[in-house]
Amino acid sequence: MLKLVRLALTAAILTAIAVRLRRRAQMPDKQPPPPPAPRPGRSMRMVLVWAAIAGIVALTLVVALVPTESQGASAAQWRAYQAEQASIAAAMETMTPMPMRAAPTSAPTVPASAQTPAVPASTQTPDIPAACMLRGQVTVRPISPRVRTAVNRQWRRIERWLKAHAPKTYATLGEPGRARTIAVAEAQTGLEFPDDLRASLLRHNGMSGPPETRFTFGGDDVHGVREIRDLWRRDCAAGGGGPIGRLIPVGSLTEVDADTRHVEVPMMEMESDPLWPSYHAMLRDVAAALERGRPVHGVRPTVEHGLLRWSR
Repeated sequence: MLKLVRLALTAAILTAIAVRLRRRAQMPDKQPPPPPAPRPGRSMRMVLVWAAIAGIVALTLVVALVPTESQGASAAQWRAYQAEQASIAAAMETMTPMPMRAAPTSAPTVPASAQTPAVPASTQTPDIPAACMLRGQVTVRPISPRVRTAVNRQWRRIERWLKAHAPKTYATLGEPGRARTIAVAEAQTGLEFPDDLRASLLRHNGMSGPPETRFTFGGDDVHGVREIRDLWRRDCAAGGGGPIGRLIPVGSLTEVDADTRHVEVPMMEMESDPLWPSYHAMLRDVAAALERGRPVHGVRPTVEHGLLRWSR
């Protein structure tokens, strides 16, 4: 509104100046000289003066309106971003049907402080007890730049090899994940995902395409954020309704200990050391196995018709 008022005042002032100049041009001198010859250029000058005034007014309007349009575009983008984040949070509240997995052998329980009151029956997912439907506070935690750089370096090695040797498998790499989606999964499981796992999910949030074509870690499926959350709930329900503890189901066989960061296979009841000391170490070994064609935990990478296969 203030811009319109300023524009109106500017136009009025410019018009008044033009009228005054025109009147002065038409006023006779004190001693009128003999009638001058007609001057055809005067009318042309007045046309030019009015054209200049109109140009100034138009330029003022353009300068005033351009910031308003950019502000409107920024506001529209912000509203779209808020709607997108709200849809992601709503999607995380739903349950994706997943195959039932056996519960790990043993694991420490989640502290009582990490649990939240039971979810009303109207909002619970069938067959999932209220104790397994946690609703903690959603907090987006920063990731160590050093860890994120190291994880991205291993993923670039894997991506280069797949693109050159197994392009069909390369096409199944998932899109980047979102930090808030990971934070929601952490709040709904009571677990803090290690930095290297979160950095990997931000690079590739699981895999896409038919299961037989997807990229795997030595035959172990790579799960996205939502699959991890749903599998944790399934394992919690299979354990009798009590949270199963500190294991994060990152794959069809492997799990990451939220406390030690070790990558383990609990269902194998291994008494030896874990498969890898960290998720980053697993990425590094898989990248080396692809580049050098060497086995990793008994399986070797091969390629069939553009697809990565792991064979013993």
